[in-house]
Amino acid sequence: MKVIRNIVELRAELKQYRVTSNGDCRVGLVPTMGYLHEGHASLMNRAHELSDLVVLSIFVNPIQFGPGEDYETYPRNEEQDLALAERQGVDIVFIPQVEEMYPTQTLTKIRVSEVTQLLCGASRPGHFDGVTTVVSKLINIVQPDQAYFGLKDAQQVAVLQQMVHDLNMNVEIVPCPIVREEDGLALSSRNVYLSSEERKQALVLSRSLSEVKGTLEQEGSLRASEIREKLISLINLSPLAVIDYVEVLTFPALSRINDDVLLNHITGKLIIAVAVKFGKTRLIDNLLITPKEAVSLV
Repeated sequence: MKVIRNIVELRAELKQYRVTSNGDCRVGLVPTMGYLHEGHASLMNRAHELSDLVVLSIFVNPIQFGPGEDYETYPRNEEQDLALAERQGVDIVFIPQVEEMYPTQTLTKIRVSEVTQLLCGASRPGHFDGVTTVVSKLINIVQPDQAYFGLKDAQQVAVLQQMVHDLNMNVEIVPCPIVREEDGLALSSRNVYLSSEERKQALVLSRSLSEVKGTLEQEGSLRASEIREKLISLINLSPLAVIDYVEVLTFPALSRINDDVLLNHITGKLIIAVAVKFGKTRLIDNLLITPKEAVSLV
């Protein structure tokens, strides 16, 4: 496994690899902000299945954090990250400094509209501009065939797929399933912030989504407003939970559904998404469903 910290060296290494393989190779990119866990490991595993060379990037991207967010305190552990990457058989780890990715003031950003208006896009203005900008930079640097992202942040997946489609980028955004702890908590680097009591109460997210899924499978004729009301009441059973949003939207368009429409009359996928704070820690989770089949996709 090679660890590379500058763009020129990374491009040279990838060029040499492509020359050696006579261009007959598939490069997979796994962009991360580090503090890796088994959710990230699942992305690397999927990349190995579809790619010949796996590039993992570790970069805490400052331009996707808003004022007062946790950029300075975001968990970092390079030694631990490299150990996990090596265990997963990653070929190249790209770990640039901020000065390498943004050597001068960034005057150009990529903005995706509409699919960024709700969910985390509404709660974190400018967040997705930072995400799309850094991911486009990584795609330009690595020139991968596929880039792998977890569906825990399903909005991010939808935004990046829209960006790639609109800009005719020669890369496939590959969504990968949510990975959970044994007790159901969705894996996240930010879980480390939770106190023992906050973590215990955070289980309300997966439990509530699971209960709603069961209700949909049994009844199948609920309205979006009924789903939202049920989720809100379930989440509010945890005293420490402070709800940011609870939404039922089409996916991947992320558009609202008329409250009078029964979900089982809708064709295509829906996302039931939540964002909830426990103390200072904001967690997201979701459920992707196909109402007519009442089958969970996550």
